Amino acid sequence: MSSTRRSAGGALKGGRWWVVALLIGAATCCLVPAGATAAADDEPAVTLAAPSMQRGAWVAKIVQPTRAVPAPGSSKRGVPVATTVDDGGYFSQELLVLERRTLPDGEGWLRVRLPVRPNDAEGWIPEDAARLRHTDWWVRVRTERRTIEAYEGGRLRLRARAVVGARATPTPRGLFAVLLVAKQRDPHGFLGPWAVHLTSHSDVLENFGGGPGRVAIHGRDGESLQDPLGSARSHGCVRVSNGSVTLLARWLRPGTPVQITG
Repeated sequence: MSSTRRSAGGALKGGRWWVVALLIGAATCCLVPAGATAAADDEPAVTLAAPSMQRGAWVAKIVQPTRAVPAPGSSKRGVPVATTVDDGGYFSQELLVLERRTLPDGEGWLRVRLPVRPNDAEGWIPEDAARLRHTDWWVRVRTERRTIEAYEGGRLRLRARAVVGARATPTPRGLFAVLLVAKQRDPHGFLGPWAVHLTSHSDVLENFGGGPGRVAIHGRDGESLQDPLGSARSHGCVRVSNGSVTLLARWLRPGTPVQITG
C-alpha cells in the first residue's frame, strides 16, 4: 500500500488534546446510564476501576455531541467529540474510559482516550453526554515477540503469531483502544476479511493507502501473504491469520483496550 512519511518536525507531543479537531466514532450492547455505577442511596458511590487485563474496562458511548477539555469542569472550548465517526460508513463513537471524577457540585466527568494524534491524546467529557458499558476483553500485542493475545476476564482466549511494523515503520506502543471493526468488501484483498481499527496512528507515516495513518489489526491475503507470520515487515499495522482476525472481530467492540508493548 502507498504511504506518506511524516516529517520529523510534524510529530506532536503526547497529551495535547487541543492540537487536532475530532471526527470520531460499532454497535454496542448492554448499555446502561452513565450514573448507574453509583451504589444505593445509603451507600457510597462506586468509582470506576481503571482499565486492566484482570478487571476489563469501561467504555463510554457518546450519545450527544460534546467537547473534550483538559480538566473536569474546564471552561476552555476544547475540541468537539461527535456521536459517530464517518469512516466510509457511520459507526457509533465509543471511547475507552481511563478515569471518572465527580466535582463538588455532583457533576460527573470521564477521562477518555481520544482516537487522534498524538497517540496518548486524552480529554475529559461530561458524564451525561455518554452511556457506559463494561467490557471484559483485553488485547495485548508484543512487538518483540511478534505475538498477539486476547484475554476475557483475565483468561487467555487467543495467542497467535503476528506480522508487526518494520524497523523503519514500527508499530506504535502504548495503551490504545478499538475504534471500529470493519468487514472488508474483498475478503481476499490485502487486509483479509476484517480490519480492527485502533485509536493509534503511525509515528512515522501520515497515511496508509490514502487513509489517516491509523493502525489496525487485520488479516492477510494477496500480497500480504509474502510477509510470514512472526516477521516485522508491516507499515505499523498488526497482521494476523484470517482465522485469528475473524475471532477478534467476533469478540471485540469499540473501546476495548489494546495494549502494545515491546
